[in-house]
Amino acid sequence: MKIVSWNLNSIRSRLEILKKITQETEADVIALQETKAQDEDFPFDFIRKELGYEYIANLGMKAYNGVAILSKKPFDKVEVRNWVGKEDCRNIVAQIGDIEINNIYVPAGGDEPDAEINIKFAHKLSFLDDVSEWFEERKAEYEDKKIVFCGDFNIAPMENDVWSHKQLLGVVSHTPIEVERFARLQKSLDFTSVARMFGFTKSL
Repeated sequence: MKIVSWNLNSIRSRLEILKKITQETEADVIALQETKAQDEDFPFDFIRKELGYEYIANLGMKAYNGVAILSKKPFDKVEVRNWVGKEDCRNIVAQIGDIEINNIYVPAGGDEPDAEINIKFAHKLSFLDDVSEWFEERKAEYEDKKIVFCGDFNIAPMENDVWSHKQLLGVVSHTPIEVERFARLQKSLDFTSVARMFGFTKSL
């Protein structure tokens, strides 16, 4: 199964680029973040007729957040997961055969990397803790299952992710506390970073 993940920052503004991606990759599944479209505004017809993705799971908000999974294969189950007591359209899960596709959009965290004075940063850290704890509690349940966890994590954990790791240590998305939270999430189910392992990344 070939899977593409992309934060496209408004699906209605990126349809032609999305079409190009589908033609170039011939992906079976596409996970999208920051779609910014409610069901009534989501381009279901275009995606089905022009792109060939018959099965669509959309979790959208007007002009804000939103995640979607497009698939050429039918869904056996679709689930919405809400974190930190908020229903803000950041996580949708689709079961396709024996594979669980978990598509997530982690909060950006605002501008100030201090949870005591920046509620957005506090939300981000709590969000990551919630997700990690959820998987940690179900580790035995997932032991023999196939799961793909993709999306926009809004964290650059490695030195080679950015132009200057040292200069960005005090900037949101690069701070040690966020990297620690990301490491905990990875460890929760012993996830392997396939993009790093195989180099499956592309700039648009």
